Amino acid sequence: MSEYQMTMPQEVVRIINKLEQHGYEAYAVGGCVRDAMLGREPEDWDITTSAKPLEVKGLFRKTIDTGLQHGTITVMVNGEGYEVTTYRIDGEYEDGRHPKEVAFTTSLRMDLERRDFTINAMAYNDRSGLVDEFDGVGDLKRGVIRCVGDAGQRFDEDALRMLRAVRFSGQLGFTIEDATLQAMEQRIQNLQKISAERIRVEMTKLLISPNPGRFRVAYTSGMTGVFLPEFDRMMTCDQKNHHHCYTVGEHCMHSVEVMQKFMAGMLPEPLSPYAAERISQICGSLSKKQYTMLVLAMLLHDVAKPEVMTVDEQGEGHFFGHPEQSAKTAGKVLKRLTYDNETIDTVVRLIRYHDYRMETTMKSVRRAASKIGRDIMWMEFVVQYADVLSQSPQTIPEKLEKLDQCMEKYQEIEAKSQPLSVKDLAVNGRDLIRAGIAPGPGLGQKLSQLLDLVLEEPELNTREQLLEKIKE
Repeated sequence: MSEYQMTMPQEVVRIINKLEQHGYEAYAVGGCVRDAMLGREPEDWDITTSAKPLEVKGLFRKTIDTGLQHGTITVMVNGEGYEVTTYRIDGEYEDGRHPKEVAFTTSLRMDLERRDFTINAMAYNDRSGLVDEFDGVGDLKRGVIRCVGDAGQRFDEDALRMLRAVRFSGQLGFTIEDATLQAMEQRIQNLQKISAERIRVEMTKLLISPNPGRFRVAYTSGMTGVFLPEFDRMMTCDQKNHHHCYTVGEHCMHSVEVMQKFMAGMLPEPLSPYAAERISQICGSLSKKQYTMLVLAMLLHDVAKPEVMTVDEQGEGHFFGHPEQSAKTAGKVLKRLTYDNETIDTVVRLIRYHDYRMETTMKSVRRAASKIGRDIMWMEFVVQYADVLSQSPQTIPEKLEKLDQCMEKYQEIEAKSQPLSVKDLAVNGRDLIRAGIAPGPGLGQKLSQLLDLVLEEPELNTREQLLEKIKE
């Protein structure tokens, strides 16, 4: 017990008080306690109690049976749900994923004992203060991820905890304690028992965390060998190319880290003031899902380089066709990891055009934007900047200057709302039919020809002029 004081949401205090008034113990527990102690805003508040599930249901007006057999009831207060779980001890883990059965207990210590890491095994209520049986507070101060009790046993119970350890190190900037890391390295193959969905969730949280470079720990410990073997091949592929100073995998990891800096507003030195401001604006407008798409694009944008690599007589490495091949491979990888279709489609497109070199003329940038798509064009610029900033320092300035010029041109194109696709044309299929063009495939070809004209000369995009061109 401790004197530690924590401010909990009123609803959480009300739920705990009600349980205590009826003779039960109840505490906020786990991640919310950890985050509150670190001064972070907890995502959700979990409550643990000595009350059995049906006793919890009897006390509150509106509840949802979230996981009755595991002791979890969701209590609804003011439209918000709070998970209340009975103290429990897990039975035998047969599959390295979940216990065969759970038994309820009246001991808070026994409930905390079954949890993954010390920093997640603390409980708190206003009456008792902080309950910290395993020195979670000490590990928070030291910045350490350490298993509760025997690390090997914790990972045998649920192999996903190994990837969770890396994810927490990314989110909190903590290091993984040596004994915990050793126990992980001895059990890597157990990850094969874990579903792709669960791996995807942890991997995504790690990649969008403040320290996505901790993904390297998943590689050095052997984890990526199980769920992302393509990354292992990238990490050992020396590019032998004057544009690059890192292996393929390190280049991609650096570009993920650059993307994180963009999102955090820490814009790297070589960027011009124009590029820094524009990238800040673009990143500031992105949703969490779009940011996830960007980091996945950076992680996998060169994924096919090891398989397409050739070396010429001078010993220089080349990667002909790698953007298209990487797009295809990335699509397969993301599907295997159960990402949704929108994410897969967007990431594949970003990768397909990550190396697309525009000339610095309005015409060339319009054509590029027409091909890439207005919906992802700004994101594509951010991808290209992150890619360039992760290459050989001596080649960076010239590439950045060219990108700046292209982005300025595209900004002008957007400011003038210049047409980039068939649907931006001042005429449509019906107009062409009225002008005497027969319905059928030829109609689409005519519209494509008109788009070609206005990509060259946007001022031609008036109904009169386009209908005149059709007659010609």
